[in-house]
Amino acid sequence: MLDIPVDHHSTVPPYEQLRQGIIARVRSGELAAGTKIPTVRALAATLRLAPNTVARAYRELEQDGVLETRGRLGSFIASSGDPTRDLAGRAATEYVAVIRRLGLDDDAAVRYLHAALGETRTVG
Repeated sequence: MLDIPVDHHSTVPPYEQLRQGIIARVRSGELAAGTKIPTVRALAATLRLAPNTVARAYRELEQDGVLETRGRLGSFIASSGDPTRDLAGRAATEYVAVIRRLGLDDDAAVRYLHAALGETRTVG
């Protein structure tokens, strides 16, 4: 069974904790491509979560390419495995497109990026 700790006192919503936990297990290789994951109801019962919470995590993981649903067969870790690099690459490309539309130079783009990452450099 998929045992992912969920802290009900955390400021991070339970569905996001579950989503991050599954992604971490995919990255570590603990959940390999093609691995069948528990049904929404089964995992909700195991983790003592509402079924809608687990369903939301699964839905977002499917949108991110981590899970694939095969009808009545259930949900599985997608054959593409960890989509992190693809998603990060697309986000970077979109960021650059916005920066270009705004007419900002590369130095400004990097300053905004560092600011978004929480680094102490000032933007401007």
